[in-house]
Amino acid sequence: MKLLSVNAGQARAVDYTDAASGTTGIDKRPVEGPVKVEAPGGRGVGASGIAGDTVCDLRFHGGDDRAVYAFAREDMDLWERDLGRPLVNGSFGENLTTLGLDVNGALVGERWRVGPDVVLEVTGGRIPCRTFAGFLEEQGGEVKGWVRRFTQSTAGPGALLRVIEPGEIRAGDPVTVVHRPAHEVTVALLHRAATTERALLPSTLVAAEWMESGLLELARTYTEKYGTVA
Repeated sequence: MKLLSVNAGQARAVDYTDAASGTTGIDKRPVEGPVKVEAPGGRGVGASGIAGDTVCDLRFHGGDDRAVYAFAREDMDLWERDLGRPLVNGSFGENLTTLGLDVNGALVGERWRVGPDVVLEVTGGRIPCRTFAGFLEEQGGEVKGWVRRFTQSTAGPGALLRVIEPGEIRAGDPVTVVHRPAHEVTVALLHRAATTERALLPSTLVAAEWMESGLLELARTYTEKYGTVA
């Protein structure tokens, strides 16, 4: 299991984002050399946990619970075949492109050591948005109904991560799973619960202490309204 690339993006103006600034940093490219990783700050205040990476819409991106986004190269390869065009590392706006790591099967609260210093903790999965769809369309190719396609795909959403131990990482660093919590809520399961199978949301609350704040709010609100699973 290893890190294929560390990817960062700069803000640029586009016509397909809902961000008040009219800009997005989703166009992420691999960067060379060691890259500093640290907790960026609370939701709505902190941006990216990756040095040199820009987050433009703090309502839905960035902050300690969503400091880093990882996507598996294996899933990118599946999308290459589906979309019929090459996808370079960073094409899905991910900060980390991994190889050999079960990103979507990771448990919420699972911890990864990346390189010698950095420890990251899984908090949930990515919920696709209009900016993501617009970016892929801009890159060329047919992506009609992208939000639904991505949500329903078996490829998986990729993992959001918080920074537990800061440090530096670089392409080629080994990734090691150093902790797995005692529950069965995976990134893929939480994603399904938040999107296509809402009845699963109450069961995900066993992972509440590790969940990304937006997904946690969704699970709690649903459970308060509809009750727990029988």
